[in-house]
Amino acid sequence: MGSTSSAEREAARPAAAGRRGAVVAALMLSMALAALDATIVSTAVPQIVGDLGGFSVFSWLFSGYLLAVTVTLPVYGKLSDTFGRKPVLIAGSVLFLLGSLLCALAWNMGALIAFRVVQGLGGGALQGTVQTLAADLYPLKDRPKIQSKLSTVWAVAAVAGPELGGVLAAYADWRWIFLINLPIGALALWLIVRHLHEPEREATAHARVDWAGALAVFACGGVLLTALVQGGVAWPWLSAPSLALFGAGLALVAVVVLVERRAAEPIIPGWVWRRRTIAAVNLALGALGLLMVAPSVFLPTYAQSVLGLAPVAAGFVLSVWTLSWPMSAALSQHVYRRIGFRNTAMLGIGTASLILFAFPFLPYPGQAWQPALLMLLLGAALGLFQLPLIVGVQSTVGWAERGTTTASVLFCRQTGQTIGAALFGAVANGVLAARLGGAGDLDSVTRALDSGSAPEATRRAIADAVHAVYLGAACAAALAFLVLLFLAPRRFPVLKD
Repeated sequence: MGSTSSAEREAARPAAAGRRGAVVAALMLSMALAALDATIVSTAVPQIVGDLGGFSVFSWLFSGYLLAVTVTLPVYGKLSDTFGRKPVLIAGSVLFLLGSLLCALAWNMGALIAFRVVQGLGGGALQGTVQTLAADLYPLKDRPKIQSKLSTVWAVAAVAGPELGGVLAAYADWRWIFLINLPIGALALWLIVRHLHEPEREATAHARVDWAGALAVFACGGVLLTALVQGGVAWPWLSAPSLALFGAGLALVAVVVLVERRAAEPIIPGWVWRRRTIAAVNLALGALGLLMVAPSVFLPTYAQSVLGLAPVAAGFVLSVWTLSWPMSAALSQHVYRRIGFRNTAMLGIGTASLILFAFPFLPYPGQAWQPALLMLLLGAALGLFQLPLIVGVQSTVGWAERGTTTASVLFCRQTGQTIGAALFGAVANGVLAARLGGAGDLDSVTRALDSGSAPEATRRAIADAVHAVYLGAACAAALAFLVLLFLAPRRFPVLKD
């Protein structure tokens, strides 16, 4: 792939004239905000619906935010390569804070959903640009330190989000869920403006932005992800709305390909998929997003409905992987320096596949420490898998391609999570229907258990449904292993710092 130019080597250290510690603090605050707002609303839904109404569409409070984050990742990645990280991060932060303020001022459910989309448009810039800047700030040998810090922040914030949202809704007002973002985000924004300094680059003056491609990518991703998120929930999979959305999405895929082939500077350049390393990492992390749905979405239901745990205890069973994942990620550098990025990731995902496959063999009803132990081991395995791939793929490109590369990786992981939620939701509901004679889905059955009106057979049916989901997640992990084995090069073509 050649060597980096002197301009790229200079640009790879954008905070050299500023205070790198202050910039890292800003990145961690920004990452915490992006992670919190993906989950913090969940436990405050009763209060929000009681105040604003709109129970039939409240799920869009989550879907609208996540859709906006996902479909904007490729756009922000390309813009950060074109104009620099700082202006994109500043614009994204301002948009995120504006969306937060508007959410706090929402007067009905429709307005709140619209403002959540605005918030997500800024959140996409936060996620992608923060990860890209982490690679810019540190040379390869030190990159695991910052990535493990960001992993820790993301994991803790994602798990703490529902609890924080519940506390704010119960003891203050649900609007504080969004107002709390303002001082934190303002501090992060000030640190970025004050301490992040990027060198001027001649290419910026002649930059050409593929706005047609950006619009096509946004429309295509929005339509397809909406079809996946709402299919089987708002309407049946084979209904007219579902088929119409998938048909429109496939047509927009053709439009994206056509527009991007003709663009001088495409939003999604062809080299993202032509280079073996990047293509393999994209597919592998897409499979990671898929398998993460099993523990993050279905394990709390299993812990409460099958093990009989209270919500706080059920949350602890899930949260233990936030302890082992960052620790394993931080230690992974000692492994990949010996055996390489690919082999370290294969070791991690191969182990994760075995752990996921072991879950269905837990005794019924079992004890809380058993799934908690598996989650602890799973977090350690995935720490060995994800971070070496992200650090490795970022190290194969120069400054001018790093934003696009990072965004493509994150986009694939987010898309995998969306597909996983739809796929595993259908699997769980299918198993429940078979065990219970076609009666109900996972949500309705779980509510019946909470009210104490469901028999023991229903608990066994839920256990079987979650076991089937974990088997599917094990298959996704095995798929990621095969992708790395047959598609990824043995040694990543790392550029010199």
